[in-house]
Amino acid sequence: MTVLISRSPLTGEPVGEHPVHGPEEVRAAVDRAREAARAWAACGWAGRRTRLLTWKRSLAHRMDELAELIGAETGKPPHDARAEVLLALVHLDWAARNARRVLGRRRVPSGPLAVHQRSLLTHRPLGVIGAIGPWNYPLHTPMGSLGPALAAGNAVVFKPSELTPGVGVLLAATLTDALPDHPHLLQTVTGPGATGEALVRSGADKIAFTGSPATARKVAAVCAERLTPLLAECGGKDAVIVDASADLDAAADAIVWGALANAGQTCAGVERVYAVAPIHAALCDRIVHRARALRPGAGPDASYGPLTLPTQLATVERHVKDALAAGARALYGGPESVRPPYAHPVVLVDVPEDSPAMREETFGPVVAVNAVRDLDEAVTRANASAYALGAAVFTGSRRTGRAIAERLASGAVSVNSVLGFAAVPTLPFGGSGDSGHGRVHGAEGLRAFAAPHALTVRRFRPPVDLTSFSTPRRRAARAVAVGRWLHSRR
Repeated sequence: MTVLISRSPLTGEPVGEHPVHGPEEVRAAVDRAREAARAWAACGWAGRRTRLLTWKRSLAHRMDELAELIGAETGKPPHDARAEVLLALVHLDWAARNARRVLGRRRVPSGPLAVHQRSLLTHRPLGVIGAIGPWNYPLHTPMGSLGPALAAGNAVVFKPSELTPGVGVLLAATLTDALPDHPHLLQTVTGPGATGEALVRSGADKIAFTGSPATARKVAAVCAERLTPLLAECGGKDAVIVDASADLDAAADAIVWGALANAGQTCAGVERVYAVAPIHAALCDRIVHRARALRPGAGPDASYGPLTLPTQLATVERHVKDALAAGARALYGGPESVRPPYAHPVVLVDVPEDSPAMREETFGPVVAVNAVRDLDEAVTRANASAYALGAAVFTGSRRTGRAIAERLASGAVSVNSVLGFAAVPTLPFGGSGDSGHGRVHGAEGLRAFAAPHALTVRRFRPPVDLTSFSTPRRRAARAVAVGRWLHSRR
């Protein structure tokens, strides 16, 4: 059998070996999941809540084990890996505790035309969810789909990135260990892109994909063949706007963390900054000062780790070189900052808006800080991107911050922080354009994995029944005329 070997991005040494699952094995996993989904749905809201919280507690107890494997396969330092596990716990906890409130049966108004009906709305699980995960946050990001999907009553077949298969295998094992009566509720299939394609073609009832826009388009084309619903999260080119009234120290601190944490390998990380001209130089000084203090490495004291995907180093180098060739200036770092397996911090200014560093997702520790005349220009430039995932605004006025935030096209905005929305389990996360479509997290994330089910129960015979041939035509016409008159007045 062909095997998939995951390797440390730090040393190149093998971390683990996993089977390469082909189409037949993937379909078999989906078939098992369909049986598991029926038993899981029968547990009811309370039963699923109890079981998922049991799993959550097990994950919390196994945090060090999970973090160690995350670190081994991605290269991120231990503190980053443990923080990732914590974020996954937060979102799983919220989904488990709130699924019934969001998706459970509730009565809705019937309106005057159907006053004789009791109207009820509930949500049914879809059945089997096929989830395809990324390598940059191999636990937290998939949990944004896995937690709500399970809480809504579905079973899941999960295909992790070929760079981090061990994390996916361990995650499924933790659920089986915690809930031995549900052995096929969460299954992991491993392999390259072909395994992901097999999952998309497997007959799963919905696909939740996280990855590049190019791959998402291929997944969408396959989904279209069967009208399989698709939730796609495809990255971003997130912008930060800094007003003259902002606390520049706080803004610089947040920008450096948002741009350089996890080696810049964050879909909603900071890649572009637009600062109004009067404070641009002062902000840049503060950003450079903080960037100089960061040291990538392998130990627990490292600021961040290597680039997990080795070929991404070439993208980072290309973006920096192209920007400089087009007239940008490097205030800190440059092409020489790319020293495999690491990329050291790079701070650019005066970057042309049409350069790859401003248009394409860099996914590395590079931040471009451009000056703008005013906030209007900043908003225009921020919205000019094909991506629309996250953004941030720094200002001394919360009212101004909210006003600017509402003008930004991104799916989420933080005022006076970066990525503030990522740790809030009640808020939806997702974007539009090249950032994909659909939402995870929050109530919208739960609804993404359930089908609305409408029900009416007739309570009494109405005075004029418009759904019966026995109603005299004249009486029905009078009722329609009265309705028309009422609606023409409102």
